[in-house]
Amino acid sequence: MNTIAQARQDRVRCRVAPSVLALLESARQGLASAEDETSAGGRYVGAHLAALRAAAAIVAARAEPASPRRKRPQSVWELLPRVEPALSEWAAFFAAGAGKRAAAEAGLPRAVSGREADELLHDAATFVSLAESALGVPAQPLLPLPTAI
Repeated sequence: MNTIAQARQDRVRCRVAPSVLALLESARQGLASAEDETSAGGRYVGAHLAALRAAAAIVAARAEPASPRRKRPQSVWELLPRVEPALSEWAAFFAAGAGKRAAAEAGLPRAVSGREADELLHDAATFVSLAESALGVPAQPLLPLPTAI
C-alpha cells in the first residue's frame, strides 16, 4: 500500500470511535462464528446478531444525543433508517427476521431451514460490508456462501 492510501486509511480510522470499530469487529467475528455453526438455527441466530451489531455501529456513530425527555425504547432496526436512510430496506428485512431469530434462539427445531440460514448468513455478510462502507471503514472480504456437500 502506498503512503497516501495508508494516510487516508489512518484518517478514516481516526474519525470512527473505537466503540463503533469494536461493534464492527464483533459483527465480523459473529459472521465467522455463524459460518462455523453446524445447526441451521445457530447459523441464523449468529448471522442475525452480526447484522444487528453492524446496524448498532451505524446508529452509535450517527445518532443524535438523546433528549432528556423519556421516550419508548426503540430497536436498532427502527433507528437505522433515521440515521442512514439508504439502509432502510435492510432494516426492514432484518426486523422481519427477528421473530425467526427468537424462535431459533428458543431452540425450536423447525424455526429455520438450512437454506434460510445460509441465505441470511450471506445477506448479513453483505450488510456488514455495507455498514463498513457507510462508516468509511475499509471493508473486509465477504464470507463465501456455504456449499452443500
